[in-house]
Amino acid sequence: MSAYDERPWLARYAPGRPGEISPGFDDALTMFRATVARASDRDAIRYFGRHISFGELDRLSDAFAAGLAAEGFAPGERVAIFAQNVPQFVIAQVGTWKAGGIAVSINPMNKQREVAELLADSGAAVLVCLQSLWRDVAAEVVPDSGVRTVLTTSELDLCEDTGAVVFAGVERIDCAGTLDLLTFLDRHRDTAPPAVTLRPDDVAFLTYTSGTTGPPKGAMTTHRNVVFNAHTYRDWIGIGDDDVVLGIAPLFHVTGLVGHIAVSLLAGAPLVLMYRLDPALALDTAEAEGATFTVGSITVYIAMMNAPGAEKSKLATLSKVYSGGAPIPPSTVQAFRDTFGHYIHNIYGLTETTSPSHAVPFGIEAPVDPDSGALSVGVPVYDTVVRVVDDDGHDVGVGEVGELVTAGPQVVAGYWNKPEETAAALPGGVLHTGDVGYMDAQGWFYIVDRKKDQINAGGYKIWPREVEDVLYEHPAVREAAVVGVPDEYRGETVKAFVSLKAQAQVTPEEVIAFCKERMAAYKYPRQLEILDEIPKTVSGKVLRRRLRSRD
Repeated sequence: MSAYDERPWLARYAPGRPGEISPGFDDALTMFRATVARASDRDAIRYFGRHISFGELDRLSDAFAAGLAAEGFAPGERVAIFAQNVPQFVIAQVGTWKAGGIAVSINPMNKQREVAELLADSGAAVLVCLQSLWRDVAAEVVPDSGVRTVLTTSELDLCEDTGAVVFAGVERIDCAGTLDLLTFLDRHRDTAPPAVTLRPDDVAFLTYTSGTTGPPKGAMTTHRNVVFNAHTYRDWIGIGDDDVVLGIAPLFHVTGLVGHIAVSLLAGAPLVLMYRLDPALALDTAEAEGATFTVGSITVYIAMMNAPGAEKSKLATLSKVYSGGAPIPPSTVQAFRDTFGHYIHNIYGLTETTSPSHAVPFGIEAPVDPDSGALSVGVPVYDTVVRVVDDDGHDVGVGEVGELVTAGPQVVAGYWNKPEETAAALPGGVLHTGDVGYMDAQGWFYIVDRKKDQINAGGYKIWPREVEDVLYEHPAVREAAVVGVPDEYRGETVKAFVSLKAQAQVTPEEVIAFCKERMAAYKYPRQLEILDEIPKTVSGKVLRRRLRSRD
């Protein structure tokens, strides 16, 4: 609720003080080039047996930028990247910066309508696309999109082990009317791209919000934002060139863009990519590569715990484990430690804060609020001021619930071509998060829930997260999600959705009874449905709208 210099107790927790984080770089490209200069021969990317050094990544991204210039690309134009976690994503990202452009990451789960909407909204001039996504999605929408150049590539390119389990059924595809990316890079190899000047407030990429609350908006993430939070990850957690980053978050998402790519480019630590997440493969890869750091959604860690072969030896080296994007039940943190021997540190932020605005310092265990059972999301990171306010925008007291309002160098410049939405969510450059929470007397922050997700049952206010935490305590429950649904008597009532652990058997009535024993009468779910999977975005956020629409 206040700034660092007003809270000296933070020195007990935070790895540094305000002003001690000194990026020294004006833009993400200069940051990358500094790493190339000192660590050219070190691995930048590892992908199924293929090792790409920082020097090779520099040369490949030079070729990409030179090729864009040859195709008439101008600084300030946009390059859309429609791909899974493959090396080509990183090459295109860095190459776009070298061309003076803005990268636009597109969720590889998007369908034609969604891709058409993002291409139109961003005004992308170039599309980098996996062959399979071109065939299944993009080929139908690009002719009407304004995209001038399409570069296609295979997930089998730039790897040695093409027989990996995630490639089952994958084959190279002829994409008529497009340019092959590897041929394109080879054609422009050893060609220096035109020099560009990037400024701190230039947009590095457009990161589209997940759309769980409405149409996606392109958050304008600046180079200043990227450089600052890359340093936050590095310095807060203590990531160096002796670390290995396990890429479990999708690269199109802000967590992957900053917590995987940017921190790797800054620290000189190799980024291990796995095409797309397979929990058992992630365990094997972490063991084989000696992975030491990762950040991802709690749903990924749940999947890893329930994967075949989940045992401590698989993650023996993975000591720096962080999770964000969704509330973390304390019981899940304990279950992960029981399984793998490591503590999951909470991290909190939004697309609009370029990933973290709060984090649990590495090596410190977050407190659990004794009244609500909520696990703290941490304390504000460097140079970040967070207030908790009521509906009128007035600060509330310690322990009182209100909306989190965040100011700091990681807050984005606004939404692309949406001045009204920018003014509403970011008045004066300060982010009104829409997340409801509170700060305790020691300065730890707790997220209660999204403001819009509160359930009003006959005048009683219920936060879904509190019910979900109880559901996660049931030994048969793998994942849980709670929504409010219409009720003739109470106006709204609590409905729960759960998926079960392998071989677990339980009835909805038994789970409801479990909750009834542990919660106030107005809180426990009156309805419960067992699903094979809880619907989520790729970044792990529960799609509550889809759950509500089942009724």
